[in-house]
Amino acid sequence: MRARPLTLIQDELVDYDKAMERMAELVDERQRDARPDTLWLLSHPQVYTVGRRTPSAHLPDPSRGIPVVETGRGGQLTYHGPGQLVGYLIVKLGEEEGIVDYVREVELRLVAALGELGLPAERRDTPPGSELLTGVWTVESGRKIVSIGMRQSRGVTSHGFALNVDGDLMPWDWAVACGMPDVDMTSLQRELGDASMDRVRPVVAAAFEAS
Repeated sequence: MRARPLTLIQDELVDYDKAMERMAELVDERQRDARPDTLWLLSHPQVYTVGRRTPSAHLPDPSRGIPVVETGRGGQLTYHGPGQLVGYLIVKLGEEEGIVDYVREVELRLVAALGELGLPAERRDTPPGSELLTGVWTVESGRKIVSIGMRQSRGVTSHGFALNVDGDLMPWDWAVACGMPDVDMTSLQRELGDASMDRVRPVVAAAFEAS
C-alpha cells in the first residue's frame, strides 16, 4: 500500500444524525481542497443503519426499541453501538483509483491493525453470485469483526468502517447483518478475552497513518 497520511479527528459518543451532518461538511471541505484527507474515529449510541439494497425482511423487530436509519452508503444493514469503534474516511481518490480499490485498502489496513492487537484476521474475495464479503474476518474462528460500507462523490470517499471492540453483540442477532443470515459477528473482547478502546484507537489510527 502506498503512503496515505490522514488527519485524525477523535470523538467519543456522537448521535448518528449529527455525525452524518458533520461528515457531509467534511466531504464538502475535502472536495474543495479546504481540508486534508481525514479519519474521524468515534462511536454511536445504539442504531441500525440500512443501505439502499436492504430488504425489509432483514430489519429488526421494532419492539427492540433500537432506531433504524436509512443511509447513503453502500452495503446492507449494520449495527452501531457503544463499544464499537467507527471510522469515517474522507479521502480524495487518485485519478486511476475507484471506491472498490480503496475499500480493499481499508480492509488491509484493518487486518494489519488487528494483527498488531494480537488477532489474526483477513479480507475475503466474494465468489460470483454471492452476497458481498466486504469487511474483515477472524482467521481462526471465521467470524466477522469489521463491517465496511462506503461511497464516493466527486472523487471523495465518505462513511467507512465499524470495528467491534467490547460492546454488546446481542443486537446483531436481532436483524440480518450485512445481508448474510448466517453471519456470526464477533468482537475483540469475544476473540481475545480482553479489549480496551483506549488501546485499540491508537493502533487503528497508526494503521491509517493518521495523526
